[in-house]
Amino acid sequence: MSQPGADDAAQKKPPRTRLIGGPGMLLVWFYGVMVVGAVSRSAVQISTDFGRAPLAYSLSAVAGLVYGFITYSLVRGGETARRAALVCCAAELAGVLIVGTWTLADPSAFPDSTVWSDYGMGYVFIPVLLPLSALYWLRKAAARRRQPGAAAS
Repeated sequence: MSQPGADDAAQKKPPRTRLIGGPGMLLVWFYGVMVVGAVSRSAVQISTDFGRAPLAYSLSAVAGLVYGFITYSLVRGGETARRAALVCCAAELAGVLIVGTWTLADPSAFPDSTVWSDYGMGYVFIPVLLPLSALYWLRKAAARRRQPGAAAS
């Protein structure tokens, strides 16, 4: 049996706002592809040749985890997930810019490339464009929510 008032709290909790309607679905698809790409790449590299470029391979694994968390947050929906995705996308963008600059400034530090090397050039610059697009989309979703009578999308 549930505690008195537990059902009341569950009923008062607002439903999660979908974050992935319309163009947001494209973001989820791209992040899903990046999860598979980054995790697969890093798993193979770490398991077969980690000693060659441990920093690069570890950074690719971190990128895969970041992409996975953002994908999960976008699919989950709700204000908390939106905020978590927003923070993670900002961190992702910072990572891409830092690692991208580092790989150009000191190429010897990266005997092999990472997902974020050269600002994601090996991935058609998707690693730098994706967080910019996601940050725009997530901020737009927050603005729509604040508008009176706005429909969740």
